[in-house]
Amino acid sequence: MDEHGAMERALQLARRGWGRVHPNPMVGALVLQGERVVGEGWHAEFGERHAEPIALEAAGEAARGATLVVTLEPCNHQGKQPPCTDAIIEAGIQRVVAAMADPTPAAAGGLDRLRSAGVDVSAGLLEAEAARLNAAFVHAASGARRPWVAVKLATSVDGAIADGSGASQWVSGAEARAWVHWLRAGFDAIAVGSATALKDDPSLTVRGPLAPRVAPQRVVFDRKLRLPLDGALVASAGKVPVVVVAAPEQQGTSKAGELTAAGVSVVYAGSTAEGLEELHRQGVRSLLVEGGAGLSSSLASDDLVDRYYWIQSPLFLGADALAAWSLPAVSLQASPRWHVVQRAPLGDDTLLVLDRT
Repeated sequence: MDEHGAMERALQLARRGWGRVHPNPMVGALVLQGERVVGEGWHAEFGERHAEPIALEAAGEAARGATLVVTLEPCNHQGKQPPCTDAIIEAGIQRVVAAMADPTPAAAGGLDRLRSAGVDVSAGLLEAEAARLNAAFVHAASGARRPWVAVKLATSVDGAIADGSGASQWVSGAEARAWVHWLRAGFDAIAVGSATALKDDPSLTVRGPLAPRVAPQRVVFDRKLRLPLDGALVASAGKVPVVVVAAPEQQGTSKAGELTAAGVSVVYAGSTAEGLEELHRQGVRSLLVEGGAGLSSSLASDDLVDRYYWIQSPLFLGADALAAWSLPAVSLQASPRWHVVQRAPLGDDTLLVLDRT
């Protein structure tokens, strides 16, 4: 296996930390002796051992004089774990190939430390792929004042999220719905608009084989505080946090008091963008938006979406169906083009992942 193939494998390993390591980044590492893989590892749990020392331990004495391929610059500071640079130097690694530099000041500097210790260092192999894998982590390290926002959509081929009667369960198939539960596990919070909360009465919890280390908060953008007190979200607020983002004029109303008494956190914002900033102040660094059309359109119109997870199902719902978006007209020349980063089958459905260009 060459270094390129090893980095592809390291990225695959890193993804195994999804839902278990955030807010830390997902990291994978391989040790190559020539073209032979002699050790591999990944960061599996927040606060526990990093990918590099796990891979080095697996390699044992074969690590001496070998190449370490890792998806993120090895850390050079004492946190919950000791510096990975120390382990690399002590193992006698001759060369380190990193996909990307660490964007956090506290952890950066590992490559310089290794270089000064005589290790041959290279960075930038599959950098874009590594950055996409940890997009929320990179976004948070940039000093952004809002969460990294991903919108998940399940639509018909003709772009509808519900039929003419408003029925939306289920546009997508069972395999796609199971995948969405895996996706939820990697986010700090899951959001819907008030119309979706009223119509579908969702629980917005993670159900499936992957149990998130911390259950995502549930968020409802509900300007008029229409969320019913007897719905699934309010009923379970004592188990998994629920945050309602309301208009400022709702502050002090009886409904706000009732929701608060039921264990719901009510915050106030004059716009969707201000609501995101308020969520960020409360520690939400990544937000998965699951509907509906109004909230998704508001985020898109205000240029607040960083990624789309678009599940397209092989059916047509026709002219009376509810469209996924309601956006202002824009010319072909003025419309930004998104970057397709993944296409994958989910049963009979198709996943299309789009990132900002």
